[in-house]
Amino acid sequence: MFKVFKYTPSNKVEWDNFISTAKNATFLFQRDFMDYHQDRFEDFSLMVYKGETLFAVIPANKNGETVYSHQGLTYGGLILQESAKLKSTIDAFREINKFLFEKGINKLDIRIIPSFYNQLPSDELEYILFKANAKLIKRDVIMLIDYQNKLRFQKNRREGINKAKRKNLVVNIDDNYDLFWNEILIPNLSNKHNASPVHTLNEIKLLASRFPNHIRQVNVYQDNKIVAGTTVFLTNKVVHPQYVSANLNKNELGSLDFLYDFIIEEFKENRNFFSFNTSSEENGKLLNEGLLFWKESCGARPFVFNNYVLETKSYKTLEFKTT
Repeated sequence: MFKVFKYTPSNKVEWDNFISTAKNATFLFQRDFMDYHQDRFEDFSLMVYKGETLFAVIPANKNGETVYSHQGLTYGGLILQESAKLKSTIDAFREINKFLFEKGINKLDIRIIPSFYNQLPSDELEYILFKANAKLIKRDVIMLIDYQNKLRFQKNRREGINKAKRKNLVVNIDDNYDLFWNEILIPNLSNKHNASPVHTLNEIKLLASRFPNHIRQVNVYQDNKIVAGTTVFLTNKVVHPQYVSANLNKNELGSLDFLYDFIIEEFKENRNFFSFNTSSEENGKLLNEGLLFWKESCGARPFVFNNYVLETKSYKTLEFKTT
């Protein structure tokens, strides 16, 4: 019933059309987003057909004898058509693992798409991985604001916002990526962590040009000088600041409080959640207490984000049982 094929560039239009209507996809799975860093990964994305109809896809890459839900993306997993049902999804997943096993792939490493991104309930994969005896190897903590049950900023955050107003700070959605990345983000990551952003400046500008409704740059200024900023990713359901940084006097100015208050409110229309970056480290074993305190004081509460690995030979015993 199901047939599995490896994605090729000739499938781009069909892939993108599927992503636009899938029940648990975001713009990150469009090929114009995924392929910006195709030189860094050996793409091994899969397309699963039920008869002649595309039923599911897996954005993925291969490294050795393991296929990963794409390591260049924050989340991945099994992307399903809107009408997908559980039994069919189990059957499709069995065929995926059989296909991988026959291609010499021993393991499948999957980062589940956080369910708050989904257009419809879509926890099929969590259940299937349980039935397949997949191993949970990582559980991160995402801090989340629910717009339908929004908590008020705590007193210290409100004081920061008022401080920023007294200091005459101004927030602009000006899409000035160069200014934020070159003067704030890149120097801060280098000085504090000896690190660089996951994306280069040219890459993020390329992606923003391809997805102008989904990627925006918001900057905070004092006397026309940039003091903080964020590169925001916007999906149908979620507001997510992908990069956030401020100069050294952020506490004195209240610039980050001011910035977050703005983007939480500015982009919330027709969206359900505001998602901060993860607050856990070392595969979820440690919590960053400072980040946790700050985000919780903005009204965010925890949501877990799971990563599993399973042996592809599990297809031999994966079945749908009912009473």
